[in-house]
Amino acid sequence: MLEAVSLVELSMNRLREEILSGALQPGERLVEEQLTRRFGISRAPLREALRLLDEQGLVEHLPRRGARVAQLSERDVDELFALRDVLERYAVGEALPVADPSRLADLETALAAMAAAAEAGDLREENDAHCRFHLAMVGLAGSRQLLLAYQPVIRKLQLYMAANLRRETEHLGDPADGVRRHRRLFEAVATGGPETALQVLATHGARIYIG
Repeated sequence: MLEAVSLVELSMNRLREEILSGALQPGERLVEEQLTRRFGISRAPLREALRLLDEQGLVEHLPRRGARVAQLSERDVDELFALRDVLERYAVGEALPVADPSRLADLETALAAMAAAAEAGDLREENDAHCRFHLAMVGLAGSRQLLLAYQPVIRKLQLYMAANLRRETEHLGDPADGVRRHRRLFEAVATGGPETALQVLATHGARIYIG
């Protein structure tokens, strides 16, 4: 059982890294026979890994056509980023100012993880930390229903958020730039009122390199 679980996790992490790094492109088919041969595993752990990636919004299963890397239309991407913006702005308006600094712990931990991953060149972990940062920021509002509405939005967008971070690094040649932008956002959330944080949020470059 432990071996099977380990194979699922290893397969999921490897596929996730290839998807978020751009090695596997949106819409690209994920052929089970090719993947089992390449990873040296059986179909059972691979299928479970694909199912988990489907839940994370990185893979989608099409009737009678198998699995592929998740792909959104340009309109879908525009709508999801707009919805993400509305939900984050609402959360910031509800949460700030933060009276208890201890409530910022998850936000600070995610930022530190993002910085460490950027320095190590670990795109998968950097994207994970990036998502955790935004989830923690929205979580400051203390609204369970808001988080329930926000989670599927950021899950569907993580592939495109990863592409933005990756292209930003390629364009600027500086993997730490995204970290600096999020540190400014953290400082605005930690020390300012909603007006200041909303201004920084509006200019922190959520999708500047993906159109």
